[in-house]
Amino acid sequence: MTTDQATPEGILQLGLGFWGSKTLLSAVELGVFTLLAEGPRTGESVRARLGLQPRGADDFLDALVSLGMLQRTDDEYANTAATELFLDRNKPSYIGGILEMANARLYPFWGSLTEALRTGQPQNELKTGEDFFPALYQDPDRLQQFLHAMTGLTMGAALAIAEKFPWERHQSVMDVGTAEGCLPVQLALRHAHLNAGGFDLPPVRPVFEAYAQSFGLADRVRFHAGDFFADDLPPADVLVMGRILHDWGLDQKLTLLKKGYDALPAGGALIVYDTVIDDDRRENTFGLLMSLNMLIEMEAGFDYTGAQCRSWMAEVGFRESYVEHLVGPDSMVVGIK
Repeated sequence: MTTDQATPEGILQLGLGFWGSKTLLSAVELGVFTLLAEGPRTGESVRARLGLQPRGADDFLDALVSLGMLQRTDDEYANTAATELFLDRNKPSYIGGILEMANARLYPFWGSLTEALRTGQPQNELKTGEDFFPALYQDPDRLQQFLHAMTGLTMGAALAIAEKFPWERHQSVMDVGTAEGCLPVQLALRHAHLNAGGFDLPPVRPVFEAYAQSFGLADRVRFHAGDFFADDLPPADVLVMGRILHDWGLDQKLTLLKKGYDALPAGGALIVYDTVIDDDRRENTFGLLMSLNMLIEMEAGFDYTGAQCRSWMAEVGFRESYVEHLVGPDSMVVGIK
């Protein structure tokens, strides 16, 4: 191996990548993009509206320009097309909920990645004796924020599933672990013949129903309450498990896949979508990092390759399966009963 053309630039950019990440997360927290959705503003105006100190504010805004998150013309700052669409809290296309959660929870927890790798133990609230998810479902405000974050994380995959799966062959779909209901809402909007529903724990119902109502779909998109480990899954032609399997260890993954198989009719389909890792484990960096996030967040969860998921589907009885890319790091694994 020669080192004549080797430089440390890539190493340094990756090692200090958290600088840019935290700059974006703080901008979301402060409401920079929501403010600029009202129109371009000078740096002085942005500082005044957001209560920022002069020291550092110009560097902060110009760093966002350099990172491609803002535009600057003369002395006025404006959103880019992407941040205007996806980071204005007042738009239904807002995906910042997941970034808000990343800023408030995941960012400090990732500081303990080395400990997680050495111990194999979660590094979240469990370290202090609190189980985040039971506490979350007992707090309506925190639960709503979390469910909305899941919508931001899911929207791209939901739109792709609505277009890429052959829905004309099926009449009903049930989204297991539906959260706010992003997927069934998008399916109902694009496929008028579908009877769409979402299955989740009972405290999710009011958030789900309010979200469906906001699209005028209260009569077409129905909520079904239950626990996917304790209860049978509602029957449907198509079941969907999105960002569910990676939370759990192998035995629980197989349990959920078997429950999906049992709930489907002959010819029915189970769609599993996640940041599915490429089979060679070299290309889907986000999927591999998501699996490290499961190490930090969950006691046994891990992400997986398409080949692994297909083998698990075959083990529980699915007669055929295939993997299809959706968008970005997301893919779906489809099993046919």
